[in-house]
Amino acid sequence: MKVCKSLFALCFSVLIVFLVVAPMASAAQDTGKKIVVGLSADFAPYEFRKNINGKDEIVGSDIEIAKRVAADMGAELQIQDIAFDSLLPALDSGRIDMIISGMTPTDERRQNVDFSDTYYISRQVIVTRAEDTTKFKTMESLKGAAIGVQRGSIQQDIAKGIEGAKLSPVDKVSDIMLQLESNRVDAAVMEGPVADGQVLNHPDLAITDIQIPDSDTPMAIAVQKGNTELLGQINKTLATLKANNEVDKFVNDAFKLNSGESTGETAEQIKDKPKPNIFQIFWDYRNYYWQGIQYTLFLSAMGVLFGFIIGLIVSLLRLSQISVFRWLAMTYIEILRGTPMLVQLLIIHYGIAQAFNINFTVLESGIITLSINSSAYLAEIFRAGIQGVDRGQTEAARSLGMSYGATMRHIIIPQAIKSVLPAIGNEFVVIIKESSIVSFIGVADLMFQAQAVRSITYSALSPLIIAAAIYFVMTFILSKLLGIVERRLSASDQR
Repeated sequence: MKVCKSLFALCFSVLIVFLVVAPMASAAQDTGKKIVVGLSADFAPYEFRKNINGKDEIVGSDIEIAKRVAADMGAELQIQDIAFDSLLPALDSGRIDMIISGMTPTDERRQNVDFSDTYYISRQVIVTRAEDTTKFKTMESLKGAAIGVQRGSIQQDIAKGIEGAKLSPVDKVSDIMLQLESNRVDAAVMEGPVADGQVLNHPDLAITDIQIPDSDTPMAIAVQKGNTELLGQINKTLATLKANNEVDKFVNDAFKLNSGESTGETAEQIKDKPKPNIFQIFWDYRNYYWQGIQYTLFLSAMGVLFGFIIGLIVSLLRLSQISVFRWLAMTYIEILRGTPMLVQLLIIHYGIAQAFNINFTVLESGIITLSINSSAYLAEIFRAGIQGVDRGQTEAARSLGMSYGATMRHIIIPQAIKSVLPAIGNEFVVIIKESSIVSFIGVADLMFQAQAVRSITYSALSPLIIAAAIYFVMTFILSKLLGIVERRLSASDQR
């Protein structure tokens, strides 16, 4: 019983810190004028991650433009790395002030956001495997081909115009490369300078001679609908940059930085350079993975901890004699177990911000999502544990004059928790793996860091294998620790 009391005290202490102290700390940091820029940092040379002097940085031509906009406004620049197809929801919900991520101002997008003047015009190209360049020479030759594109991009719209094409949309450019190298797709539609960098680091791929009709696409900065003040400031900065031809210089410098040419290496030397093996990648980027492990374990621990509290409360409501409480508990459980966690994450992170103007940080949104999702399953686990306690113990306690609440606190719940502890541990293991979904909104967990390493190294598969191995080690160690605890509890039952 003392253990249970200590556990509840710890849970509520952490809950108070999370709900009270953390927001106060965040508010203390939100002083001064700032501008938040959303982008997808896998679109070199416009925005990409680079290990500079041992530090992970997001760099690129779009970053230089964003820095100049912020400087002209006298504001601090903050960058949020978000999946490309989540950028517009993030802007619409007010989580970011503008999008600068090589975005094309299409008529469809203009219905929801306002765009700045064009700051760069890029070309679109077709990338395929080197041995297939003779196979694909015209747009007609792509008829019926499997085409890889980035989800939500202008390239996806272009690919839809290819007769009979089978589109394979993915979130990351590195995933497109993996599709090509594994023969999952025949070709890919990509933005010109992005394709140049990828081909430079993937000698087995090549850019075809296919000329895509009307493929020159403009790039512009997106802001919330009606934000004319910010739009005017952005356009003023862009006019100065274009008048001095600085945008082209930003793009060229970013390409050299990304390709390695800024260090004096030629394109031929870069292509001939041996690619790092999986062990080199792990060692060189061990700090990325270590940071990801910390976030993953923290998210998982908080998810199970708060899920434990909420789940226990919901299970008691589920067993209540009051029908309204039972109905509410059943509805809560069925909705959370019957909807995908990704949908829950997006509703909490973007939907609540848009509907109620409550902006959780990415970390808070991740913890809340994991907690409520876990609580629905834990509630049923607790219910099974409580119902598994011999009814005679309840009757004996009540015959001794104990109230229903005292009986549950002192007799039933401690035994129920002990009996379902292995199931709770299994839920912890599941949450560790499912926590990878929070990388979708920009939480720097293990999966997020693995994607960053993919972008930096141009290695599509090895960083994922490393992440999978780390997930296995974490869950294996946790399973063994839970086994030890279970055996100790079993030993006490046998005495």
